[in-house]
Amino acid sequence: MPRISGPSLVRNGDDGPQDERAARAAILSHTRSLIALAAREANASSTFAAFERRLIAEVFALGRAVLALFLLASERRVRATLTERVVRDGVAFRRAPAQSRNLLTWFGVVRYRRTYLRQVGVTRGARGFHPLDADLGLLADRVSPGLLSIAVRMATRMSFSEARDLLAWFVPTPPSTEVIESALLGYGRHTQEWFESAPAPEGDGEVLVIQIDSKGVPTATDEELRRRRGQRKRRKKTPSPRHRGRQSRERRTKKPRRKKGDKAKNAKMGTMVVMYTLRRRGSLLLGPLHKRYYASFAPKRHAVEVARREATKRGFPPGTKRVVQVVTDGDNDLARYVAELFPTALHTIDVMHVVEKLWDAGSSVHREGTSECRDWVEARKDELYAGRARDIVGELDRQLARIARTGPGNKFRREKLTAVREYIDKRVAHMNYDELLARDLELGTGPVEGAIKNLMGRRMDHGGMRWIKERAEAVLQLRCIEANGDWEAFVKHVHDKTRAHAINTGSRVRLQQRHASPLPQSLAESQRDAA
Repeated sequence: MPRISGPSLVRNGDDGPQDERAARAAILSHTRSLIALAAREANASSTFAAFERRLIAEVFALGRAVLALFLLASERRVRATLTERVVRDGVAFRRAPAQSRNLLTWFGVVRYRRTYLRQVGVTRGARGFHPLDADLGLLADRVSPGLLSIAVRMATRMSFSEARDLLAWFVPTPPSTEVIESALLGYGRHTQEWFESAPAPEGDGEVLVIQIDSKGVPTATDEELRRRRGQRKRRKKTPSPRHRGRQSRERRTKKPRRKKGDKAKNAKMGTMVVMYTLRRRGSLLLGPLHKRYYASFAPKRHAVEVARREATKRGFPPGTKRVVQVVTDGDNDLARYVAELFPTALHTIDVMHVVEKLWDAGSSVHREGTSECRDWVEARKDELYAGRARDIVGELDRQLARIARTGPGNKFRREKLTAVREYIDKRVAHMNYDELLARDLELGTGPVEGAIKNLMGRRMDHGGMRWIKERAEAVLQLRCIEANGDWEAFVKHVHDKTRAHAINTGSRVRLQQRHASPLPQSLAESQRDAA
């Protein structure tokens, strides 16, 4: 059997079965052991739980034996196709002594031997590759693709250490947290290509809805990055963990107390895009259909450009006569980009943001919490839903005229009313809620608010977290791919691409990366850089 005794991937040891006959004998031996285990435990009156625990270890051992046979048979097949010299991408290789390798799989560590091809005509810096690994899509990461992808998928939902700990419940040897994190960054290098090439969903509706919003994620400051990347100080020996913690606390310099209003998160904004279609049935629009998510920490324009690209892909090109509705929270930058890239779309301001503004204004007109304040806001809401946003602006003007410019609290009340008045007046054209209700279109940004909460906040906004934007980008985009239901297709896309590259170039491809990809650029930035 392959040498499997612990999690080491670098140890030396025997190379397992040397031929397929020995591998088949090992499989039969494990199969007989399973049969004997069932009979022995039944005669011993073992409980089901005790038998199940023993069975799991035996099944994993059988799985490793089957993998060893598969690798031996595959090596025989690949070796039979090789000539004395092999050319890949214009580079000649010759056979060299076979090399052994430990591979971490679902069933544990399996050791196997495979042919090695070394570059010809180069004395120093010669490279080589293993045709079996390239043929099977085994990367230089020493972890099977299936195990690596599920570990990364779990890391998109929880911290890297939690993903490893949870995976250890189900597999005998999970990858380390460092491997999981670097593999996530490796997958993150392929997300932009995936979003560009992913096919449009079939059977879309007649109306396209695009919702866009932003959220801040805590990021590390320059000082925090300097401490994180700097040389660690040597710790003195301590008798117990609690004394080590006490020593650490004494060593730190005292931080100044934050003042009111100071921000501790150092938040960087990410933009979330939610797209779906609605299908018309009589006077109703049914849906949502084929909801898709995209998010990025790149400039907001990039997110709107992606929405434009996906809308075209889904059958709603620029200038289309089909209905396209874009819903935002009134952000000025988003409004400018939507007007440029979706000039004929219905741009709607989320009604709940406007209602919140009305409550701010109501607390300046009447005492907050009183029935007069509530009645005033409810009257304005009736006007809002009736499509009379201009009447609300007139009412705010009248209330401003009634408040004296001087007097206790008047300055603050006037400032709030003025801010609300300017917010609504600037966006009146996008508050035709009566028409939207009649056409059964969207009034709010509930779907994108939920996506921000679940895809960004749940994974990336916890106490003590401090992200680097480029690394956060990889996590966020992989979470979007997973939420879109495209994880298996995405992983297959990445593995097929890396496998083809290894076969065509004769190189050892590593998925894991130490550094994240730079943030994507908007088209305007790309053109400016090119110029």
